[in-house]
Amino acid sequence: MARRLGLRDAVAIGLAAMIGAGVFAVWAPAAQAAGGWLLAGLVVAAFVAFANAGSTAQLAVRHPEAGGAYRYGRERLGAWPGFLAGWGFVVGKTASCAAMALTAAAYLVPGQWQKPVAIAAVVVLVGVNVLGVTRTARAATVIVSAVLAVLVVVVAAGVATIAEAGWGGAAASAATGVYELRTGMGADAATTPFAAAYGVLQSAALIFFAFAGYARIATLGEEVRDPTRTIPRAIGIAFGVVVVVYAAVGTAALGSLGAVALAGSPAPLADVVVAAGWARADPVVRVAAGVAALGSLLALIAGIGRTSFAMARDGELPHPLTRVHRRFGVPHVAELTVGAAVIVLVLVADLRGAIGFSSFGVLVYYLVANWSALTQPAAERLVPRWVSWSGAIGCVVLVMTLPLVSIAAGVAVFAVGAAVRGIRLRAGRRR
Repeated sequence: MARRLGLRDAVAIGLAAMIGAGVFAVWAPAAQAAGGWLLAGLVVAAFVAFANAGSTAQLAVRHPEAGGAYRYGRERLGAWPGFLAGWGFVVGKTASCAAMALTAAAYLVPGQWQKPVAIAAVVVLVGVNVLGVTRTARAATVIVSAVLAVLVVVVAAGVATIAEAGWGGAAASAATGVYELRTGMGADAATTPFAAAYGVLQSAALIFFAFAGYARIATLGEEVRDPTRTIPRAIGIAFGVVVVVYAAVGTAALGSLGAVALAGSPAPLADVVVAAGWARADPVVRVAAGVAALGSLLALIAGIGRTSFAMARDGELPHPLTRVHRRFGVPHVAELTVGAAVIVLVLVADLRGAIGFSSFGVLVYYLVANWSALTQPAAERLVPRWVSWSGAIGCVVLVMTLPLVSIAAGVAVFAVGAAVRGIRLRAGRRR
Protein backbone atom coordinates (compact mmCIF):
# COMPACT_ATOMS: atom_id res chain seq x y z
CA MET A 1 0.00 0.00 0.00
CA ALA A 2 1.13 3.57 -0.69
CA ARG A 3 2.53 5.73 2.13
CA ARG A 4 0.29 8.82 1.93
CA LEU A 5 -0.40 9.83 5.53
CA GLY A 6 1.53 12.63 7.18
CA LEU A 7 1.68 13.51 10.89
CA ARG A 8 -1.50 15.62 10.85
CA ASP A 9 -3.45 12.88 9.05
CA ALA A 10 -2.32 10.17 11.46
CA VAL A 11 -3.18 12.32 14.49
CA ALA A 12 -6.65 13.07 13.08
CA ILE A 13 -7.42 9.38 12.58
CA GLY A 14 -6.23 8.56 16.10
CA LEU A 15 -8.31 11.36 17.60
CA ALA A 16 -11.41 10.31 15.65
CA ALA A 17 -11.01 6.78 17.01
CA MET A 18 -10.66 7.97 20.64
CA ILE A 19 -12.95 11.00 20.79
CA GLY A 20 -15.95 9.01 19.65
CA ALA A 21 -19.15 7.82 21.24
CA GLY A 22 -17.16 6.69 24.29
CA VAL A 23 -16.69 10.21 25.58
CA PHE A 24 -20.49 10.66 25.54
CA ALA A 25 -21.47 7.20 26.83
CA VAL A 26 -18.81 5.79 29.14
CA TRP A 27 -19.37 8.05 32.16
CA ALA A 28 -22.64 6.49 33.37
CA PRO A 29 -21.44 2.85 33.59
CA ALA A 30 -18.09 4.03 34.99
CA ALA A 31 -19.89 6.06 37.68
CA GLN A 32 -22.07 3.06 38.51
CA ALA A 33 -18.90 1.09 39.17
CA ALA A 34 -16.77 3.70 40.98
CA GLY A 35 -19.24 6.26 42.35
CA GLY A 36 -17.46 9.33 43.64
CA TRP A 37 -14.10 7.69 42.85
CA LEU A 38 -14.77 7.99 39.12
CA LEU A 39 -11.78 10.27 38.52
CA ALA A 40 -9.51 7.70 40.19
CA GLY A 41 -10.74 5.18 37.63
CA LEU A 42 -9.96 7.70 34.90
CA VAL A 43 -6.39 8.07 36.21
CA VAL A 44 -5.87 4.29 36.27
CA ALA A 45 -7.26 3.93 32.73
CA ALA A 46 -5.05 6.77 31.50
CA PHE A 47 -1.94 5.22 33.06
CA VAL A 48 -2.58 1.79 31.53
CA ALA A 49 -3.34 3.45 28.19
CA PHE A 50 -0.10 5.47 28.46
CA ALA A 51 1.92 2.30 29.00
CA ASN A 52 0.21 0.58 26.09
CA ALA A 53 0.74 3.61 23.85
CA GLY A 54 4.46 3.58 24.68
CA SER A 55 4.79 -0.11 23.83
CA THR A 56 2.76 0.34 20.63
CA ALA A 57 4.86 3.28 19.47
CA GLN A 58 8.07 1.38 20.17
CA LEU A 59 6.91 -1.64 18.19
CA ALA A 60 5.64 0.50 15.31
CA VAL A 61 9.13 1.90 14.78
CA ARG A 62 10.51 -1.61 14.34
CA HIS A 63 7.51 -3.03 12.43
CA PRO A 64 5.87 -0.23 10.37
CA GLU A 65 3.39 -2.57 8.69
CA ALA A 66 -0.35 -3.05 8.60
CA GLY A 67 -1.93 -5.02 11.42
CA GLY A 68 -0.78 -3.39 14.66
CA ALA A 69 -0.53 -5.81 17.59
CA TYR A 70 -1.39 -8.73 15.30
CA ARG A 71 1.81 -8.09 13.35
CA TYR A 72 3.88 -7.42 16.47
CA GLY A 73 2.69 -10.58 18.19
CA ARG A 74 3.26 -12.74 15.14
CA GLU A 75 6.77 -11.39 14.49
CA ARG A 76 8.02 -11.40 18.08
CA LEU A 77 6.02 -14.06 19.93
CA GLY A 78 4.80 -16.50 17.32
CA ALA A 79 1.78 -17.26 15.17
CA TRP A 80 -0.64 -18.13 17.98
CA PRO A 81 -0.29 -14.95 20.08
CA GLY A 82 -0.44 -12.86 16.91
CA PHE A 83 -3.55 -14.67 15.72
CA LEU A 84 -5.34 -14.25 19.05
CA ALA A 85 -4.59 -10.52 19.08
CA GLY A 86 -5.82 -10.12 15.51
CA TRP A 87 -8.87 -12.33 16.00
CA GLY A 88 -9.95 -10.47 19.13
CA PHE A 89 -9.49 -7.15 17.39
CA VAL A 90 -11.35 -8.06 14.20
CA VAL A 91 -14.30 -9.78 15.88
CA GLY A 92 -14.59 -7.42 18.86
CA LYS A 93 -14.23 -4.26 16.81
CA THR A 94 -16.65 -5.46 14.13
CA ALA A 95 -19.23 -5.72 16.90
CA SER A 96 -18.15 -2.25 18.05
CA CYS A 97 -18.76 -0.93 14.53
CA ALA A 98 -22.34 -2.14 14.68
CA ALA A 99 -22.69 -0.54 18.12
CA MET A 100 -21.27 2.76 16.84
CA ALA A 101 -23.59 2.80 13.83
CA LEU A 102 -26.65 2.17 16.01
CA THR A 103 -25.49 4.71 18.60
CA ALA A 104 -25.07 7.39 15.94
CA ALA A 105 -28.52 6.67 14.53
CA ALA A 106 -30.08 6.69 18.01
CA TYR A 107 -28.78 10.22 18.58
CA LEU A 108 -29.67 11.54 15.14
CA VAL A 109 -33.08 10.12 14.13
CA PRO A 110 -36.31 8.70 15.65
CA GLY A 111 -36.57 5.02 16.54
CA GLN A 112 -38.21 3.71 13.37
CA TRP A 113 -35.44 5.21 11.23
CA GLN A 114 -32.48 4.06 13.28
CA LYS A 115 -31.57 0.82 11.54
CA PRO A 116 -31.92 2.21 7.99
CA VAL A 117 -29.82 5.25 8.94
CA ALA A 118 -27.23 3.05 10.67
CA ILE A 119 -26.89 0.93 7.51
CA ALA A 120 -26.65 4.04 5.33
CA ALA A 121 -23.90 5.41 7.60
CA VAL A 122 -21.91 2.18 7.24
CA VAL A 123 -22.26 2.28 3.44
CA VAL A 124 -21.14 5.92 3.23
CA LEU A 125 -18.17 5.52 5.56
CA VAL A 126 -16.97 2.34 3.85
CA GLY A 127 -17.16 4.30 0.60
CA VAL A 128 -15.03 7.09 2.10
CA ASN A 129 -12.43 4.55 3.23
CA VAL A 130 -12.36 2.77 -0.13
CA LEU A 131 -11.69 6.08 -1.92
CA GLY A 132 -8.31 6.31 -0.19
CA VAL A 133 -6.73 6.77 3.20
CA THR A 134 -6.22 10.51 2.66
CA ARG A 135 -9.99 10.94 2.34
CA THR A 136 -10.40 9.00 5.58
CA ALA A 137 -8.01 11.44 7.24
CA ARG A 138 -9.84 14.50 5.87
CA ALA A 139 -13.21 13.23 7.05
CA ALA A 140 -11.72 12.42 10.46
CA THR A 141 -10.32 15.96 10.75
CA VAL A 142 -13.72 17.54 10.08
CA ILE A 143 -15.51 15.25 12.54
CA VAL A 144 -12.97 15.70 15.33
CA SER A 145 -12.97 19.47 14.97
CA ALA A 146 -16.76 19.64 15.28
CA VAL A 147 -16.90 17.28 18.28
CA LEU A 148 -14.10 19.08 20.14
CA ALA A 149 -15.96 22.37 19.74
CA VAL A 150 -19.06 20.87 21.37
CA LEU A 151 -17.03 19.29 24.18
CA VAL A 152 -15.66 22.76 25.00
CA VAL A 153 -19.28 23.87 25.48
CA VAL A 154 -19.96 20.88 27.76
CA VAL A 155 -16.92 21.60 29.93
CA ALA A 156 -17.88 25.28 30.15
CA ALA A 157 -21.39 24.29 31.26
CA GLY A 158 -19.98 21.97 33.91
CA VAL A 159 -17.64 24.66 35.24
CA ALA A 160 -20.54 27.13 35.39
CA THR A 161 -22.66 24.68 37.41
CA ILE A 162 -19.82 23.89 39.82
CA ALA A 163 -19.12 27.59 40.33
CA GLU A 164 -22.78 28.30 41.08
CA ALA A 165 -23.88 25.22 43.06
CA GLY A 166 -20.62 23.71 44.29
CA TRP A 167 -19.10 20.31 43.59
CA GLY A 168 -21.91 17.84 42.83
CA GLY A 169 -24.45 20.61 43.40
CA ALA A 170 -26.87 19.30 40.79
CA ALA A 171 -26.92 15.79 42.24
CA ALA A 172 -30.12 16.41 44.17
CA SER A 173 -32.10 16.11 40.96
CA ALA A 174 -34.84 13.63 40.11
CA ALA A 175 -32.22 11.40 38.50
CA THR A 176 -30.78 10.62 41.96
CA GLY A 177 -34.05 9.26 43.31
CA VAL A 178 -34.80 7.34 40.12
CA TYR A 179 -31.41 5.61 40.17
CA GLU A 180 -31.66 4.69 43.86
CA LEU A 181 -35.21 3.34 43.46
CA ARG A 182 -34.25 1.27 40.43
CA THR A 183 -31.11 -0.28 41.91
CA GLY A 184 -31.75 -0.17 45.62
CA MET A 185 -28.45 1.65 46.19
CA GLY A 186 -26.62 4.85 45.39
CA ALA A 187 -23.55 5.09 43.22
CA ASP A 188 -21.43 5.71 46.35
CA ALA A 189 -22.67 2.55 48.07
CA ALA A 190 -19.31 0.75 48.28
CA THR A 191 -18.88 0.11 52.02
CA THR A 192 -15.48 -1.57 52.21
CA PRO A 193 -12.05 -0.57 50.90
CA PHE A 194 -12.00 -3.72 48.75
CA ALA A 195 -15.37 -2.90 47.17
CA ALA A 196 -14.24 0.67 46.51
CA ALA A 197 -10.95 -0.48 44.93
CA TYR A 198 -12.75 -3.06 42.81
CA GLY A 199 -15.21 -0.42 41.63
CA VAL A 200 -12.37 1.92 40.65
CA LEU A 201 -10.66 -0.83 38.64
CA GLN A 202 -13.91 -1.82 36.93
CA SER A 203 -14.56 1.79 35.97
CA ALA A 204 -10.99 1.99 34.63
CA ALA A 205 -11.61 -1.08 32.46
CA LEU A 206 -14.70 0.57 30.98
CA ILE A 207 -13.03 3.95 30.46
CA PHE A 208 -10.06 2.22 28.83
CA PHE A 209 -12.45 1.26 26.01
CA ALA A 210 -12.67 4.95 25.13
CA PHE A 211 -8.88 5.49 25.23
CA ALA A 212 -7.89 2.61 22.99
CA GLY A 213 -8.16 4.26 19.57
CA TYR A 214 -4.48 5.12 19.20
CA ALA A 215 -4.03 1.56 17.89
CA ARG A 216 -5.67 2.76 14.70
CA ILE A 217 -2.52 4.74 13.92
CA ALA A 218 -0.40 1.60 14.25
CA THR A 219 -2.72 -0.54 12.12
CA LEU A 220 -2.19 1.95 9.28
CA GLY A 221 1.57 1.53 9.53
CA GLU A 222 2.06 0.71 5.84
CA GLU A 223 0.37 3.95 4.76
CA VAL A 224 2.29 6.46 6.90
CA ARG A 225 5.16 8.49 5.47
CA ASP A 226 8.44 8.24 7.43
CA PRO A 227 6.77 5.74 9.81
CA THR A 228 9.67 5.37 12.25
CA ARG A 229 9.34 9.06 13.10
CA THR A 230 5.70 9.84 12.33
CA ILE A 231 3.91 6.96 14.09
CA PRO A 232 5.43 7.48 17.59
CA ARG A 233 4.85 11.24 17.35
CA ALA A 234 1.26 10.78 16.15
CA ILE A 235 0.47 8.33 18.95
CA GLY A 236 1.98 10.65 21.55
CA ILE A 237 0.18 13.76 20.31
CA ALA A 238 -3.21 12.03 19.93
CA PHE A 239 -2.94 10.38 23.34
CA GLY A 240 -1.92 13.63 25.05
CA VAL A 241 -4.85 15.53 23.56
CA VAL A 242 -7.33 12.83 24.53
CA VAL A 243 -6.09 12.63 28.14
CA VAL A 244 -6.68 16.38 28.54
CA VAL A 245 -10.12 16.15 26.91
CA TYR A 246 -11.27 13.19 29.01
CA ALA A 247 -9.96 14.70 32.23
CA ALA A 248 -11.82 17.95 31.56
CA VAL A 249 -15.07 16.26 30.49
CA GLY A 250 -15.02 13.70 33.32
CA THR A 251 -14.39 16.38 35.93
CA ALA A 252 -17.16 18.59 34.52
CA ALA A 253 -19.66 15.72 34.45
CA LEU A 254 -18.91 14.42 37.95
CA GLY A 255 -18.66 17.87 39.50
CA SER A 256 -21.87 19.25 38.00
CA LEU A 257 -24.15 16.21 38.27
CA GLY A 258 -22.70 14.28 41.20
CA ALA A 259 -21.90 10.56 41.18
CA VAL A 260 -25.43 9.22 41.70
CA ALA A 261 -27.13 11.36 39.06
CA LEU A 262 -24.28 10.72 36.63
CA ALA A 263 -24.60 6.94 37.13
CA GLY A 264 -28.32 7.07 36.34
CA SER A 265 -28.11 9.33 33.30
CA PRO A 266 -28.80 7.91 29.81
CA ALA A 267 -27.17 10.99 28.21
CA PRO A 268 -24.66 12.40 30.74
CA LEU A 269 -23.15 15.22 28.71
CA ALA A 270 -26.55 16.45 27.58
CA ASP A 271 -27.56 16.51 31.27
CA VAL A 272 -24.47 18.60 32.06
CA VAL A 273 -25.58 21.44 29.77
CA VAL A 274 -29.19 21.17 31.00
CA ALA A 275 -28.01 21.38 34.64
CA ALA A 276 -26.22 24.62 33.76
CA GLY A 277 -29.46 26.06 32.37
CA TRP A 278 -28.18 25.85 28.81
CA ALA A 279 -31.11 23.79 27.51
CA ARG A 280 -30.68 25.16 23.99
CA ALA A 281 -27.32 23.37 23.78
CA ASP A 282 -28.93 19.99 24.56
CA PRO A 283 -29.78 19.09 20.92
CA VAL A 284 -26.34 20.28 19.80
CA VAL A 285 -24.67 17.92 22.27
CA ARG A 286 -26.85 15.02 21.15
CA VAL A 287 -26.03 15.65 17.48
CA ALA A 288 -22.34 15.86 18.38
CA ALA A 289 -22.60 12.47 20.09
CA GLY A 290 -23.98 11.00 16.88
CA VAL A 291 -21.27 12.64 14.78
CA ALA A 292 -18.59 11.42 17.21
CA ALA A 293 -19.92 7.87 16.87
CA LEU A 294 -19.58 8.23 13.10
CA GLY A 295 -15.97 9.33 13.58
CA SER A 296 -15.24 6.24 15.63
CA LEU A 297 -16.95 4.11 13.02
CA LEU A 298 -14.86 5.64 10.23
CA ALA A 299 -11.58 4.91 12.04
CA LEU A 300 -12.71 1.44 13.16
CA ILE A 301 -13.58 0.32 9.65
CA ALA A 302 -10.14 1.45 8.45
CA GLY A 303 -8.38 -0.35 11.30
CA ILE A 304 -10.30 -3.61 10.94
CA GLY A 305 -9.74 -3.58 7.19
CA ARG A 306 -5.97 -3.24 7.59
CA THR A 307 -5.78 -5.93 10.29
CA SER A 308 -7.88 -8.30 8.16
CA PHE A 309 -5.59 -7.53 5.21
CA ALA A 310 -2.50 -8.37 7.29
CA MET A 311 -4.02 -11.61 8.61
CA ALA A 312 -5.08 -12.69 5.12
CA ARG A 313 -1.58 -12.02 3.83
CA ASP A 314 -0.31 -14.56 6.38
CA GLY A 315 -2.99 -17.11 5.52
CA GLU A 316 -5.01 -16.58 8.73
CA LEU A 317 -8.04 -15.23 6.83
CA PRO A 318 -9.26 -15.85 3.24
CA HIS A 319 -6.73 -14.76 0.62
CA PRO A 320 -9.05 -12.41 -1.39
CA LEU A 321 -8.85 -9.97 1.54
CA THR A 322 -5.27 -9.18 0.44
CA ARG A 323 -6.40 -7.38 -2.72
CA VAL A 324 -5.37 -3.72 -2.90
CA HIS A 325 -7.15 -1.27 -5.18
CA ARG A 326 -4.84 -0.22 -8.03
CA ARG A 327 -5.94 3.40 -8.03
CA PHE A 328 -6.72 4.19 -4.40
CA GLY A 329 -4.11 1.95 -2.75
CA VAL A 330 -6.41 0.53 -0.05
CA PRO A 331 -7.41 -3.07 0.81
CA HIS A 332 -10.85 -2.56 -0.72
CA VAL A 333 -12.02 -6.17 -0.50
CA ALA A 334 -11.26 -6.25 3.22
CA GLU A 335 -13.02 -2.89 3.71
CA LEU A 336 -16.12 -4.02 1.80
CA THR A 337 -16.20 -7.32 3.70
CA VAL A 338 -16.04 -5.50 7.03
CA GLY A 339 -18.86 -3.22 5.92
CA ALA A 340 -21.03 -6.18 4.92
CA ALA A 341 -20.41 -7.89 8.27
CA VAL A 342 -21.32 -4.73 10.17
CA ILE A 343 -24.56 -4.32 8.20
CA VAL A 344 -25.54 -7.91 9.02
CA LEU A 345 -24.92 -7.27 12.73
CA VAL A 346 -26.95 -4.05 12.61
CA LEU A 347 -29.86 -5.98 11.09
CA VAL A 348 -29.84 -8.89 13.56
CA ALA A 349 -28.77 -7.40 16.91
CA ASP A 350 -28.54 -4.25 19.02
CA LEU A 351 -24.98 -4.22 20.34
CA ARG A 352 -24.97 -0.81 22.01
CA GLY A 353 -24.37 -2.48 25.39
CA ALA A 354 -21.21 -4.22 24.18
CA ILE A 355 -18.68 -1.84 25.79
CA GLY A 356 -17.50 -4.50 28.25
CA PHE A 357 -17.10 -7.16 25.55
CA SER A 358 -15.13 -4.78 23.36
CA SER A 359 -12.96 -3.82 26.34
CA PHE A 360 -12.09 -7.50 26.86
CA GLY A 361 -10.88 -7.90 23.28
CA VAL A 362 -8.95 -4.60 23.34
CA LEU A 363 -7.22 -5.45 26.61
CA VAL A 364 -6.09 -8.84 25.27
CA TYR A 365 -4.89 -7.08 22.11
CA TYR A 366 -2.73 -4.69 24.14
CA LEU A 367 -1.51 -7.47 26.41
CA VAL A 368 0.03 -9.04 23.31
CA ALA A 369 1.49 -5.66 22.31
CA ASN A 370 3.15 -5.14 25.71
CA TRP A 371 4.40 -8.72 25.79
CA SER A 372 5.89 -8.19 22.32
CA ALA A 373 7.55 -4.93 23.42
CA LEU A 374 9.23 -6.74 26.30
CA THR A 375 11.11 -8.93 23.80
CA GLN A 376 12.78 -5.94 22.10
CA PRO A 377 16.48 -5.32 22.83
CA ALA A 378 17.71 -2.13 24.46
CA ALA A 379 18.71 -0.60 21.12
CA GLU A 380 15.07 -0.66 19.95
CA ARG A 381 13.47 0.66 23.15
CA LEU A 382 11.71 4.03 23.28
CA VAL A 383 10.25 3.47 26.77
CA PRO A 384 11.73 1.72 29.84
CA ARG A 385 10.88 -1.95 30.36
CA TRP A 386 8.84 -1.09 33.45
CA VAL A 387 6.40 0.80 31.23
CA SER A 388 5.71 -2.29 29.13
CA TRP A 389 5.49 -4.43 32.28
CA SER A 390 3.01 -1.95 33.76
CA GLY A 391 0.94 -2.06 30.60
CA ALA A 392 0.86 -5.87 30.55
CA ILE A 393 -0.04 -6.17 34.23
CA GLY A 394 -2.61 -3.40 33.91
CA CYS A 395 -4.32 -5.19 31.03
CA VAL A 396 -4.58 -8.42 33.04
CA VAL A 397 -5.93 -6.63 36.13
CA LEU A 398 -8.51 -4.65 34.16
CA VAL A 399 -9.69 -7.76 32.29
CA MET A 400 -10.31 -9.48 35.63
CA THR A 401 -12.48 -6.63 36.88
CA LEU A 402 -14.81 -6.48 33.88
CA PRO A 403 -18.41 -7.64 34.40
CA LEU A 404 -18.65 -11.44 34.32
CA VAL A 405 -20.92 -11.43 31.27
CA SER A 406 -18.29 -9.46 29.34
CA ILE A 407 -15.53 -11.88 30.39
CA ALA A 408 -17.66 -14.88 29.41
CA ALA A 409 -18.45 -13.40 25.99
CA GLY A 410 -14.80 -12.55 25.39
CA VAL A 411 -13.56 -16.00 26.37
CA ALA A 412 -16.17 -17.59 24.09
CA VAL A 413 -15.06 -15.48 21.11
CA PHE A 414 -11.39 -16.37 21.62
CA ALA A 415 -12.25 -20.06 22.11
CA VAL A 416 -14.12 -20.13 18.80
CA GLY A 417 -11.21 -18.45 17.03
CA ALA A 418 -8.68 -20.87 18.52
CA ALA A 419 -10.84 -23.86 17.58
CA VAL A 420 -11.27 -22.69 13.99
CA ARG A 421 -7.54 -22.10 13.60
CA GLY A 422 -6.71 -25.45 15.18
CA ILE A 423 -9.05 -27.30 12.80
CA ARG A 424 -7.61 -25.44 9.82
CA LEU A 425 -4.02 -26.24 10.81
CA ARG A 426 -4.85 -29.91 11.38
CA ALA A 427 -6.54 -30.14 7.98
CA GLY A 428 -3.50 -28.50 6.39
CA ARG A 429 -1.12 -31.03 7.96
CA ARG A 430 -3.27 -33.91 6.70
CA ARG A 431 -3.19 -32.52 3.18
